Amino acid sequence: MRFDATGKVTLDHIYNQPDPRAYFRELRQLDYCVPQQAKPYFAKLIEEYRDVRRVPVPKVLDIGCSYGINAALLKYDVTMDALYARYCDEHAEGERGTEESPEALLARDRRLARAHRPVRPVRVVGLDTSGSALAYGLEAGFLDDVVHADLERDEPTPRQRELFAGADLMISTGCVGYVTERTLTRIVRSMGEHRPWMAHFVLRMFPFDPVERALEELGYSTVCADDVFRQRRFASPQEQTQVLETMKDAGIDADGLEADGWLHARLYVSRPAGTAGWPWSPARLARATEATPSGAAAAERAPAPAAAPPTDEPKRERN
Repeated sequence: MRFDATGKVTLDHIYNQPDPRAYFRELRQLDYCVPQQAKPYFAKLIEEYRDVRRVPVPKVLDIGCSYGINAALLKYDVTMDALYARYCDEHAEGERGTEESPEALLARDRRLARAHRPVRPVRVVGLDTSGSALAYGLEAGFLDDVVHADLERDEPTPRQRELFAGADLMISTGCVGYVTERTLTRIVRSMGEHRPWMAHFVLRMFPFDPVERALEELGYSTVCADDVFRQRRFASPQEQTQVLETMKDAGIDADGLEADGWLHARLYVSRPAGTAGWPWSPARLARATEATPSGAAAAERAPAPAAAPPTDEPKRERN
């Protein structure tokens, strides 16, 4: 088991497979759940943006999107439990006792994406460093376009700027900390005077202050939600010990949270200064989402045409 400089286990290998099965099999063992917890908050922010800015189909940039998990949850109203079952249990073996091929799995995911209209009218562009994950998310129909880039290292190319242009919202679940203010400000500056709204779920072990200060210079105001959100269980006692040491050195109290065995995240919402609407209480979110229909029930019907593979060069969604 390998660890990064912060003490967290390194799971880079699950982001570079031709399909999402390794991703879900490994993360299921750790009860990885933050995309599901983020879903109602992202949905509410998209709804508010649509109403305030009168944009019928907002364009969302998912930073560290991996295989397009947030896009699938938002657009088709599936759940993480349904995706775990889909990639870990269903059709695990073919007629001859062999595992379902990546091509057959991709065909099933195309049916999921194309058999019905999205529950939420939204267009999702994925940004990641993993070309394999981006290619799958795009071809499956979860992502509408992709940017394959490492903006910690490079400025966006002209083509990447075109893909970022007009993005209404930027979201992430777990990559900030690996992705820094360098990536976020490069994206925003590439859009000229346009300022997308943002919502980032950030592990508590990573300070958000440098990002908040950089965004403030670009005209943003940031609010941190009072709630904390479970990300996943620790992969081993060694990982927990190392992360707790990192948090102690940073002056972060882990009692009742990471000390109890779970990595936790905070939600930061950044919008142009003076924008009203936040915060929302958990009770209000529950009322707003309890009537939302499930889009997964009729997901295995009509086949869909393949999308073009990614041609461009994001930081990946981290564990």
